[in-house]
Amino acid sequence: MSEVRQKAALAKAAAAVVNRLTSDAKNEALLRMADALVEQDASIIEANARDLARGQEQGIPPSLLDRLALNEQRIQDMAEGLRQIVSLPDPVGDVLETFDRPNGLHIEKTRVPLGVIGIIYEARPNVTVDAAGLCLKTGNAVVLRGGSSALESNKRIVEVLHDALANTTLPADALQLIEDPNRSSVDEMLKLNRLLDVIIPRGGASLIQNVVQNATVPVIETGAGICHTYMDEDADPEMAEAIALNAKVQRPSVCNAMETLLVHQQFAERHLTGLLEGFQVHNVELRGCERTLPYAPWAKAAAEQDYATEYNDYVLNVRIVDSLDEALQHIARYGTMHSECIVTDNKERATRFLQEVDAAAVYHNASTRFTDGFEFGFGAEIGISTQKLHARGPMGLPALTSEKYRIYGKGQIRE
Repeated sequence: MSEVRQKAALAKAAAAVVNRLTSDAKNEALLRMADALVEQDASIIEANARDLARGQEQGIPPSLLDRLALNEQRIQDMAEGLRQIVSLPDPVGDVLETFDRPNGLHIEKTRVPLGVIGIIYEARPNVTVDAAGLCLKTGNAVVLRGGSSALESNKRIVEVLHDALANTTLPADALQLIEDPNRSSVDEMLKLNRLLDVIIPRGGASLIQNVVQNATVPVIETGAGICHTYMDEDADPEMAEAIALNAKVQRPSVCNAMETLLVHQQFAERHLTGLLEGFQVHNVELRGCERTLPYAPWAKAAAEQDYATEYNDYVLNVRIVDSLDEALQHIARYGTMHSECIVTDNKERATRFLQEVDAAAVYHNASTRFTDGFEFGFGAEIGISTQKLHARGPMGLPALTSEKYRIYGKGQIRE
């Protein structure tokens, strides 16, 4: 039996145990996991250093190395994410609806775990902890398959978490890590119907599309983030600059960072050069449309493909438009239904933008960087769903549950 199938089978067996645990038992396990991360941070950082060294040798870009890197503060943040999950209500067992039928049947709709969740992700070790915490809190087992670039980090993190679970009622087998770095391990996970109940991919567009197109296990699609910020003609210039800079440079390697800045012609005439000089200070490479280049002679000319690219780096497209309608058309063509923003003092145009843009998160006068489970108060997130079935946007605890009808009768039979 392959490693993938063996570990999925162990998780399947453990899921039945986790499903029966009380909220207190699950919370106790999560708190021990959080404490263990902090206590063992030196060994985790040591393992992470091996991943970083290998990544540098392989020429991984600095922005992606940043996603991979761990330090004491980031490990403390991971532990704090677990503690926040503990503080949140357990959705499992919630009665969503009750009703009685004329024949006397009493029906309840309740929240139940999904079962065994497979997570396929790339070079972000924090996902290992977030996924474990969210899945276990909701009574699920989880099978993790991280990117090969973070293998040493993920192995050590899971070892620490397993040790923490040893003296709890939550079985360590409910948390599994696939260590096989070959592409075949992903391909096998995609076909594990009856062992995995759902797969959630987290990563770049190629990873996500591979999962969506080839999985026979149901998939919750988390999307690539080609996110836009639109500067309306009535945007406050100081607010516009602050939001745009934050959306791009605060952490460009993540999926909710801005990739294209859309600017109304009237705003451009008054403020664009100063705004783009701010990006120059932060060493952001600008790629502008033909109308943008006179405002920023140092920028490169944008190609059509640039607008369809998720850079995850210090690169930004800039395009001048003549109207809100033109901005909406651009977003509809190139956006990935992730996070989109309008900066304006005009309430009517803001309302149109929020209503008409088809995305999981739409913002008025705020940075797209807030599309995040932690920022939404979910403690952590399993991913940001850009699809429309089951879950959309940052996926917290309720998104990792399904529904079950419980029907209470007194001997009724159907005529």
